[in-house]
Amino acid sequence: MDRRERIAAAGVRLIARSGVRTLTHLLVDKEANLPRGSTSYYARTRRDLTALVVERLSEDTQADLADLAIPATMDRAAAVQIAVGFLDHLARREDAQAARFALLFELRNDDELRALLTVDAPVRAPLVQRATQLLDAAGIATPAQHAPDLVGLVDALLMYRTAKAAPVDAASVIGAYIDGLPCAQRAQA
Repeated sequence: MDRRERIAAAGVRLIARSGVRTLTHLLVDKEANLPRGSTSYYARTRRDLTALVVERLSEDTQADLADLAIPATMDRAAAVQIAVGFLDHLARREDAQAARFALLFELRNDDELRALLTVDAPVRAPLVQRATQLLDAAGIATPAQHAPDLVGLVDALLMYRTAKAAPVDAASVIGAYIDGLPCAQRAQA
């Protein structure tokens, strides 16, 4: 891991453990076990430092998505299992999720950085594409229309789990959503 990656990873840990306000150059240097001033070399301002953390979070989710296998065809129950499995996989990186959700609120007035965590995130289009693929394989009509909602639902469940808000049966919630979607009309052979 190079210094830039160490700095970003340290920023994620700090935010997850102690909140966004602890994302300072000095504390990141300390957390990353780097000489004082190292973080300032890679990120001149606090906003630059925040951008490094946002970039790291996006890269990690893209790596998680690369591991997601979706068969060409499946039933709805299998689609639910895959969606819940992906949710479980993302939830294992609890610090990253906690940092991401904290930053979503912190950056609500910074359209540029907030967009990199939401609608304009580099991972957003691939997430929607994989959700489309999942719904299509499960025989759902107009899967591209429903995929953004599935991505949002999984993200909401992830936030609920990360915040330890209350127990939620993710399989039941995702299952109810997918079961409510219309079937595609398959061509007769």
